[in-house]
This record gives sequence, structure tokens and C-alpha cells, in this order.
Amino acid sequence: MAGTLLAAACALTACAGGKGDKPLKTENDKVSYAIGWDIAQSLKRQQITVNVDLLAQAIRQSQEDRTPQMTEQEMMETMMSFGQRHSEERRQAAAKKGEANRKAGAEFLEKNKTAAGVKTTASGLQYKVVKAGAGARPKATDTVTVNYRGTLIDGTEFDSSYKRGEPVSFPLNQVIPGWTEGLQLMPVGSTYELYIPADLAYGDRDGGPIPPGSTLIFTVELLSIGKK
Repeated sequence: MAGTLLAAACALTACAGGKGDKPLKTENDKVSYAIGWDIAQSLKRQQITVNVDLLAQAIRQSQEDRTPQMTEQEMMETMMSFGQRHSEERRQAAAKKGEANRKAGAEFLEKNKTAAGVKTTASGLQYKVVKAGAGARPKATDTVTVNYRGTLIDGTEFDSSYKRGEPVSFPLNQVIPGWTEGLQLMPVGSTYELYIPADLAYGDRDGGPIPPGSTLIFTVELLSIGKK
């Protein structure tokens, strides 16, 4: 956390000194701007708001070899305290957002379990055979190659190997539990639709295109068992 904020301070110092947008004339200007933009986006993703003026002040004081306004011990303790509090605040916010998504997911799964062709396992995973296959079924310790498309229950697509134009290979015991269980049901050559509750997916994890507490839908085509 401290390293991230220090990098942000270095990147943002130049923009704190003037009110207008400075032109990017040299390669160094462009590199500086690109680094600043990247760091700022990273801070936004982490939901961290900083005082750019004070960041610039600290940078100037350091560059001028002046005595800092905080001791190193105070800085370390401040950052540790902030990091712990910020992490807990984000965890609580994600859990709160996850409650609504979990409720919507439970309602979806309750209705979906009565849909034609849908089966429910003891864990709560639901699946439907889209295309039957006649090949072997993988074990949890196998590496599989698949094509897939993932969506939220509202139809929002968050990932697709089809769009990337290339299947993916991975050890089956190193993915979300819903995939580990669901793909072991599939013969090679088959296509299944998996309906995965949050607890078998990413839980209340926040960040990226999948909101916390989300029930996920995957269309998965099992191409082969073993390395691609």
C-alpha cells in the first residue's frame, strides 16, 4: 500500500504544480503522463482518494533534502493503520453489495431449477446438457482444454474464449469450485450450461467485471483432457 501511494505521489507531482494542462512535448513527458494516468487508475480501482497537493509537498521536501514533517516511524504506522482500515471498509462494502446479488442469485436458481433439462447437484450447482458428448470425463487432477462464455444472471457477458479466438487449458483443481465439479460431469465433446452460486464461484470478492455475491452462468465446451 505504501509503495503504491509513493509511486502515485511521484507520478502526480508535476500536475500539482500548475492549474492548466501541460502539453506533452518530449518522450519523457509522455512516459511521465502515462505512468501518472496508470497509477491514478490503479488508485481509483482501489477506491483510494489522496490529497495531491500534500503529495507534491512531500515530494518537493524530499527532493530538497528537507526534514520531513513526519518521522519514518509515524509514516509507517500511519500507512499500516490506513491499510488495515481501508481493507476492512472495502470488505464490508463488498459484503453489503453482495447481499443484494446473493438474493437475486438465489431467486434465479430457485426458478431455474424447474426449467427443462436443468439438474441440481448436492452442492447447489445447476447444469444443463446443451450438447451430449461420448468421450471420457475428466478427474479433478486432470488438465482440460475448453471453450467457454461467462455471463451474469442479467445476461452481461464478462468473459469469453470464443471472442478471444482461442480455447484455454488449465488444471481442473485450480479453478472455482463450480467449474471443478461441473466439468467432471462432462464427457469430452459435450457442451454444458453451468449455473454457479456465489459460494461455488467468487463469493463476495470485489473488483473486476464480476460484482460481489454474483451467481454466474457459463456455457462450457469440453474439447479435450490433457495438455492442449
